Amino acid sequence: MNNLTIVQTHKGLLEKKFSALELTKFFLNKIKKRDKKIFAFITVTDDLAISQAKEVDKLISAEKKIPILAGVPVAVKDNILVKELKATCASKILENYVAPYDATCIKKLKELGAVILGKTNLDEFAMGSSTEHSAFFPTKNPHDLTRVPGGSSGGSAAAVAADLCCYALGSDTGGSIRQPASFCGVVGLKPTYGAVSRYGLIAFASSLDQIGPITKTAEDAQIVFNAISGKDPLDSTSVESPKLQTTNYKLQTIKIGIPKEYFVEGMDKEVEKMVKEAIKKIEEMGAKIEEISLPHTEYALPVYYIIMPSEASANLARYDGIKYGLSKSNRDLLSVYLKSRGDGFGDEVKRRIMLGTYALSAGYYDAYYLKAQKVRTLIRQDFDKAFKKVDAIFTPTSPFTAFKFGEKIKDPLSMYLSDIFTASVNLVGLPAVSAPIGFKGKLPVGLQIIGKPFEENKILEISKIYA
Repeated sequence: MNNLTIVQTHKGLLEKKFSALELTKFFLNKIKKRDKKIFAFITVTDDLAISQAKEVDKLISAEKKIPILAGVPVAVKDNILVKELKATCASKILENYVAPYDATCIKKLKELGAVILGKTNLDEFAMGSSTEHSAFFPTKNPHDLTRVPGGSSGGSAAAVAADLCCYALGSDTGGSIRQPASFCGVVGLKPTYGAVSRYGLIAFASSLDQIGPITKTAEDAQIVFNAISGKDPLDSTSVESPKLQTTNYKLQTIKIGIPKEYFVEGMDKEVEKMVKEAIKKIEEMGAKIEEISLPHTEYALPVYYIIMPSEASANLARYDGIKYGLSKSNRDLLSVYLKSRGDGFGDEVKRRIMLGTYALSAGYYDAYYLKAQKVRTLIRQDFDKAFKKVDAIFTPTSPFTAFKFGEKIKDPLSMYLSDIFTASVNLVGLPAVSAPIGFKGKLPVGLQIIGKPFEENKILEISKIYA
C-alpha cells in the first residue's frame, strides 16, 4: 500500500486487494510513526477517517459503483473548513476554533466518498514561503529534514511527498501550492481564479486566493481538480469552467513560450540547467519553443506585496477578540482588540497587516494601492499578448531548491523573493502547475507550466511528460 496514486488506490479497492478501512488504518499508523519527524499534520482525525472508510466498504461489498475518489485518503490544509474539525490557520488566534460548516470543495469530496485523514500545517494565515511561520511548529522537508518544505501549503506538500496521504488540498495566493510542490518533488496545481469555489477557505487576499490539489502525478491532479471545480452559488467569484473540446493534445501542435525575463541573475545555476533540459525534452518530442517577453515581470513582486497585504489587512480585521477566536478580556473595548490581536497574531501576520493598512490609508492609497492595481493590468496585458502566440509558458517554479531552516527567516525580503516566479500568475488569475523534473543532489526541482484561463486540462496533459 506504499506510494499509491489515486488511480492505483481506486483499482486496488475495486479488485479487493485491500479495503478502504485497511488502507485508512495503514495511513493513520504511518502518520503516527513518521509524522513525529516531519510534523505535516496539526490535527489527525482517526474517528472521522475510519467512519468514512467503513461507508465506502459498505458500498463496495454491496457491489455498488464507487467514484474514483471514494475511499482515497486525503489531507486538508488547515485554512479550509471541515465541519466539526478545528480550523486553526496555524495561528494562536484561531487555536480552538471549530468549523461550523464544510467548505464547498470538502462538501464535494465528501459526496464522492473521500476519507479525510487530518488537517495540515501551514504558515500562519497562509502568509509565508517556508512553513516556519506556523504558530505551532515548523514542518520539515521529507527529502532532507534540515530543510523547509516550502510554503504556505508546506504541510500538505510534505504529507504527499512523505506518502502520509494519497493527495492533499492546499491554497495558493502567490505560489503557496506550487512552491512547496517544487520543494517536495510533487505536483501542485493552482487553478484559474474562480474555477474552484473559495467558500469555506479562510480569506487571506480575496482577489488572489485559490484552492487546488497537491498530488503524486499530473493525472491525479486532473482527477481532483475536476472533482472540486465548478460554479458555486455561495461564491459569487466562482464560474463554470468552459468544457474544452478536447483533452487529447498533440505535442506537435503545441507552442511553448519561454519568457526571457524569468532566467535572471542570481538564480541557482543547477536549477536553471534542469529547467532548460526539461524544455529541450519537450522540444525533442515535437513541441515548438518560442522566446517571449513579459516586460512588466519585474514589477510583479512589488505589486503583489502591495495588493496582498492590503486585502489581508481588510480580511483579518474580523479577528478582533469579540466575534470568535482568541479573546483577551480587558478593562475597555480598545484594550480587548489590542490585547487579543497582539497576542493572537505572529510577527509575519502583523507585518503584513501593517503594510496593508499603510498602503490603504488616506494620502497613500493613490500612491500605492491604486498604482499597484494599474500595473496589475499591464502585467495581465503582457500575458494576454503572449498567449496570442503560444499555448503554454514554461518557467522555473522557484529560483532555488529548498533552503535550510532559519536561512531566510531573519530577512523578510529574501523570503519574499521565493514568490518571484509564481506571484504574477495569481495577479492575473491564470492556471499554473508545478511538475517535478528531477533532483539537485537529494533536493527536488520543479518546472512551472502556465496556461490560458480554464485550460487546466491542457497544462496537466503537458505535465504528464514529467510526472
